[in-house]
This record gives sequence, C-alpha cells and structure tokens, in this order.
Amino acid sequence: MKAQKYISEVRAELQKATWPWNPKEKGFKKFKELTDSTIVVFVAMLLLAGFVAFFDFAMRQVVELLTT
Repeated sequence: MKAQKYISEVRAELQKATWPWNPKEKGFKKFKELTDSTIVVFVAMLLLAGFVAFFDFAMRQVVELLTT
C-alpha cells in the first residue's frame, strides 16, 4: 500500500517537472535546450580550466623567481 502511494506521488511530481527537451519537435531540434545547456557548461569548463592553468603557471614562475 505504501509503495503504491509512493509511486503515485512520484508520478505526480514528475508531471510537474520541466524537461530540457520538447516532445513536440523531431530530431535534434527536440533537444535544443539540452544541447545549448551542454555547450554553455563545456565553454564554462574550458574557461575555468584556462583560468586555473594561467594562474598556476604564473604562481609557479613567481615562486621560482623568489627561490632562485
């Protein structure tokens, strides 16, 4: 009985959720929001990696300059 109630509540909550694809579209257009979000995350990841790499290199040069 509890499992049936749980499943019905989960189903109700899933119907309230917004999904990153449009069921009315066909092909890759269906996943436009999903692919756009993926591209944004990938670009942000590359920018962050570049930022960290740059400051890692800069700090290494500073430390080498101070210790030699």
